[in-house]
Amino acid sequence: MKRLFLFSLTALLAVCCTDRVPSPYVDPYDGPGSGHDQIVLGKQLDDPYSVTNMEKALSAVYPTKASRVPVPTTHLYVRFKPQNESQYKQLENRGFELLDHPMDYEIVKEGDWYHDPSIPEEEFTWQYCVVPKDTFLPPLIPHEILHECYIPEEETKSADGIDWAAVERESFRLTGNGDLLVEPSLTKGSSAETPAGRITIVDPDLNAPEGVRGVRVACNIFVKTAHAFTDEDGRYRMSRSFSGKPRYRLVFKNSTGFCIGLNLLLVPASISSLGKGEAAGMDVQVTKDSDRRLFSRCVVNNAGFDYIKRCSAVSPSVKTPPSNFRLWLFQGLDFGLVPMLQQGVLIDRGEVGRILGQYAILVKLFLPDAAIGLKGKDTYASIYAEALHTFAHGSHFMLAGGDYWDHYAGYLIKSYLTSGFTLYGVGAEEDHGYCEVSEMWAYFAQTALFRERYGNAIEPRFGLDWWFHPQILSVLAEKGLEWQKVFQVLSSDVTDREVLQKKLSSYYPEYKSAINQAFAKYN
Repeated sequence: MKRLFLFSLTALLAVCCTDRVPSPYVDPYDGPGSGHDQIVLGKQLDDPYSVTNMEKALSAVYPTKASRVPVPTTHLYVRFKPQNESQYKQLENRGFELLDHPMDYEIVKEGDWYHDPSIPEEEFTWQYCVVPKDTFLPPLIPHEILHECYIPEEETKSADGIDWAAVERESFRLTGNGDLLVEPSLTKGSSAETPAGRITIVDPDLNAPEGVRGVRVACNIFVKTAHAFTDEDGRYRMSRSFSGKPRYRLVFKNSTGFCIGLNLLLVPASISSLGKGEAAGMDVQVTKDSDRRLFSRCVVNNAGFDYIKRCSAVSPSVKTPPSNFRLWLFQGLDFGLVPMLQQGVLIDRGEVGRILGQYAILVKLFLPDAAIGLKGKDTYASIYAEALHTFAHGSHFMLAGGDYWDHYAGYLIKSYLTSGFTLYGVGAEEDHGYCEVSEMWAYFAQTALFRERYGNAIEPRFGLDWWFHPQILSVLAEKGLEWQKVFQVLSSDVTDREVLQKKLSSYYPEYKSAINQAFAKYN
């Protein structure tokens, strides 16, 4: 029932995200590309990091010392079965690195998600993680300790003269996983490598590949895991070394806080699997010819990172979107919507929340703040522009507040249903002023920041044909009233263009004549 409920809400969201009825329903996973379906598992493998296997390897490498040197438990390999959303969030808040698939199975086919076939689809699947041995495991959340682990630290030579790196390698061989090992370096005398690399993306309208900024790179080999965020140049470096070849993935939870996607019910950020790579790290260059979903996720990621950085760099500063801002990407939809469902819009206040009742928390936890429609947007520039528009709405929400957004989001839904399936209506409906102000701002900010990136190489023409005329603000920007100055007046009392005009004149009297002329031109 839970999945059916989510499907219904997502379908409703899809209807509200496009200017024509989606038929049939467009699933966010639809579209070209491979590797985004369910992970296919093969046989269970023997984990070389289990205490039992490390003890056997110790005996093989140091037969005379093994009886005197214990193999300590450093970590626990655990799986949790959260019963509800609250329990899952509790695990997340404790910092557990959760995977929806076991770490000690062969991966026959890469994918972005997994659901245990023994678990009914309407229930949450097992969540796997590795935690330090003394970690408190919440007793009210069903869990199972699969086995105790010994994961060597970087300094592997013990006081007893045990080379734990050699024991680790022997454990790989004894468990039948020797093919995963990296050959020792002749110069370093060790096979252990700390993964480092660069994740880049190509924008043909700019000269050189640029970094995929602030994205999370994660890797693991069995229960040994590591992760790091990329810097502005797309470079990352893990804090843990590996003697074998890890499996890499990009997790689209940005270092600035926002996340992109859904991976079925639980995981709030999309995952793009990169497959098995070298222990020294993996370099990835994403282009328009790469997997469609990987490409669009990386572009939106960069747009969000750039937008948030730009907001704090300008003076006066612009509020950034909520720190937990969540976006879904729809490959088959024409337009986007920013309903701020996770922030409680249309849920915390009014009839919608009363209708949802006990499911209100489900919507807030796992449905998006924003949906970006990518149909027909095939270039870096077009996807980047759409993302800028979305993040600009997120800033406006933070200044205008939830009550304002109830009117704005409610207007979009009503106008779609009552104005011939036009997303923005015709500008005569009740509450049209909320849409007028918010869309003027979002299209204006989108245009201003797009120009900062592309200069005169691409002429932006965003929203010019709509009845709310965002070009009014672009005209004022040309006279010196920049986008960050306009933002300062967009508080909850600015509910239509007349109020906006008066408030701009009040804040910036030196521009009063230009403001009146611009608004009169597009009256």
